[in-house]
Amino acid sequence: MEIGYTLMCEQRSPRELVQDAVLAERAGFDFAVMSDHFHPWLEAQGHSGYAWAVLGAVAQVTERIPLMTYVTCPTIRYHPAIVAQKAATVSLLSGGRFSLGLGAGENLNEHVVGRGWPQVDVRHEMLAEAVEIIRELFTGRYVTHRGMYFDVEGARLFDAPEGEVPIGIAASGPRSCELAGNLADFLIAIEPRRELVEMFEAGGGEGKPGVAQLPVCWGEDEEECRRLAHEQFAWALGGWKIQSELPNTTNFEAFAASVREEDVAQMIPCGPDPQGIVEGVREFAGAGFRRVALIQIGEQQKEFCSFYERELAGALKEL
Repeated sequence: MEIGYTLMCEQRSPRELVQDAVLAERAGFDFAVMSDHFHPWLEAQGHSGYAWAVLGAVAQVTERIPLMTYVTCPTIRYHPAIVAQKAATVSLLSGGRFSLGLGAGENLNEHVVGRGWPQVDVRHEMLAEAVEIIRELFTGRYVTHRGMYFDVEGARLFDAPEGEVPIGIAASGPRSCELAGNLADFLIAIEPRRELVEMFEAGGGEGKPGVAQLPVCWGEDEEECRRLAHEQFAWALGGWKIQSELPNTTNFEAFAASVREEDVAQMIPCGPDPQGIVEGVREFAGAGFRRVALIQIGEQQKEFCSFYERELAGALKEL
């Protein structure tokens, strides 16, 4: 089991994220993932810097820790050719430590460029075509593509990646799992559901790893941790059908208003006891995932990294 650290652009400033990456590497995390949003989920989170600029900075201040987007949508806000260029550049800056996590996106982040929000079947078709373009461009050859959703005219990455850039695809149901199994090097998911791994493997992903994410709110005061988790992560209880469709923070605020603190605390380990985090990771391990990135909610990132190095890493290695 590999344990990762989440650089969450929605709750930390760009400068803080770079500093957090250094702390995560020193604490011994096995990898780091970064969200790629235009908006935060809730205004209480308060941030949403440009993930790719931050990744470039992180690549320069770290030496060992693998990096990954969790996740980038390469279809609406970004053209797939631009995603290929960005991913290749970060791979070069990091010395080959970068993996490209992709997904079909959320309305929250993609509608901002005024191109609307397609139905989910169309989004999956767009994602499949985007992956094809990105892989072609990674070869460093000239690419011309006439597709259903995207055109590429004589494009070439003159700074192509020096080695492979693994591509992961986020999945939450049968169609996306099949797409990921067929096109991706690894599965990305946010729920500890064994059936996701099974559908991914049945779609062509047998032998490929799964990467998951677990929000936690560690701190000495459990009551304060519960309050903070409710304030900043109540949106997460809506599930993917809500998360992908609501267009702005106002809508997520309205949904979050109906979520109780105790409901959030049941989903998110809160407080100083590491056992809740261990059990959360164990659920993903039991579902077939072998890499889990932790999201520490709130500002205590330095303290959480110290806790991980001092106590949590050892407890998780027992898995």
